Amino acid sequence: MNYHDITKDDMKNGPGLRAVLWVSGCEHHCPGCQNPITWDPGDGLKFDDEAHEELMELLGRDYISGLTLSGGDPLYPGNRDSILELCREVKDRWPDKTIWIYTGYDYEDIASLDIMKYTDVVVDGKYIEDKRDILLHWRGSSNQRVIDVNRSQKEGVICTLEDINVKE
Repeated sequence: MNYHDITKDDMKNGPGLRAVLWVSGCEHHCPGCQNPITWDPGDGLKFDDEAHEELMELLGRDYISGLTLSGGDPLYPGNRDSILELCREVKDRWPDKTIWIYTGYDYEDIASLDIMKYTDVVVDGKYIEDKRDILLHWRGSSNQRVIDVNRSQKEGVICTLEDINVKE
């Protein structure tokens, strides 16, 4: 798996201060994408031992709330095995840190992937430029959903963070 960047102390891609891994590889090619440079899975840097250790060191900091995976698309088929292994390791080492995944796939199409066992929140759906809304939290277009994976799997229906905030 290749990546383009590791962002430290990020406040824009999930709650709290987060480590963000921006992976290479995306087959959606959404018009207006903020990161078209990440579409090519062969572009960027190899996610090698040094990059892995940098990410683990960041996640080990007490003030880091969790890991956000973006790109590109972390669930691009060529990334899935590496992302699964990474998420499993993060949850084993820091079970209280949250894992967020940004993907262009709809949740209904990825809900059964093993990676969902280690994912707390999925921001799903392709970015649609005509539905862009800068007032939305944690997503770029109004068709995208911020899904609480654990609750959705437990209840058998899609539970978005917006739905949960209204209910509670």
